[in-house]
Amino acid sequence: MSVSDVPGTRTTGGLTAEDLSAQEEFAARWEAWHRERDARLASEHGWLTLTGLHWLSGEPQSVPGVPGLWSTGPEGVVVELGAEEELVVGGVPVGGRHLFGVVPERGGVDAVWGDTVIEVAKRGGHDVIRPRHPGHPLRAAFTGTPAYAPDARWVVTGRYEPFDVPRPTTVGASVEGLRHVYDAPGRVVFRLDGRELSLTAFNGHEPGTLTVLFTDATSGVTTYAANRALTVELPGEGGGDAVVLDFNRAVNLPCAYTDFATCPLPPAENRLPVAVEAGELIPRERGRAV
Repeated sequence: MSVSDVPGTRTTGGLTAEDLSAQEEFAARWEAWHRERDARLASEHGWLTLTGLHWLSGEPQSVPGVPGLWSTGPEGVVVELGAEEELVVGGVPVGGRHLFGVVPERGGVDAVWGDTVIEVAKRGGHDVIRPRHPGHPLRAAFTGTPAYAPDARWVVTGRYEPFDVPRPTTVGASVEGLRHVYDAPGRVVFRLDGRELSLTAFNGHEPGTLTVLFTDATSGVTTYAANRALTVELPGEGGGDAVVLDFNRAVNLPCAYTDFATCPLPPAENRLPVAVEAGELIPRERGRAV
C-alpha cells in the first residue's frame, strides 16, 4: 500500500520528531473533518431528522406529521391544505391548493411548517415527500459515527482515466426496486496490497471532484454493508493524471443511518476484493460497531 506524502514519513526504520509531528497534524486535520461531518449529519434538518419516505400517486393522501393531502400527476406534486393550514415555500406563505410543479430527477423543493421541513423530491422517476422533524429521537440519541483511527498509510496515489465519452451507468438503490442512472466520466486506477485495482467514478457534488461508491472485504463486518463513498479531486490542469484517494475519509451514505434514504449502490465493478480498514464504521444506530 502506498504511504501518503506527509513530510517526514518513512516506510522503514524508527520515527523522528518530524514524523510524529506530521502524524499528529494529519490526525488533527482528520478529527476536525470528522467532527464537521457529524455536525452536518445531526443538524436541525439533517439526515437524522427524517421521519418517513412517502411515495406519491394520483390519489391524494395524508402524511403523518404534516398538513394537507398530497398527490402527483402530469403537472407535478400538489398539496391541498385545509382552511387553517399553511406552508412556507421559498419564503412565501401558501394555502389552499399549492402546485409544486414537476420536480427534476434528484432535485427537490422544501416546504416549511413550524419547525418541520417537508422535502418534496423525485427519486428514480418517482415523486416523494420526506418530513424532517428536528425532535426525531434518532437525532436526539446520536453520539457520533465510529471510525477507524486515521492512518496516513491509507492515503493512496492513483491515476484518473477519463472515458472517451461519459458512460450512463445504472445502479441499484437502498430502496428495493429503485434504480439510479449516473454518467460515469471515467475511472480511478490505484494499487492496494500489491494489486492493481480500479473504481468507476461519478461526478462529485462539488466542481472539480469525483464521487466513488464502493464496498470491500470489511463491508457488512465492520463497515456498512451496502456502500461507502469517497470524494476524489480531479487532476488540475497541467497536473497529469495523478489523483489521491484518502480512504480515511471513506464515509457512510445516509442510508447507513435511516431507512428513509434512497442512496445508490456501487456498480458491480466497484466491489473491492481487499479489506479497506479505514474510514467510517457501521453506525451505532445500525448495530454493534468496533
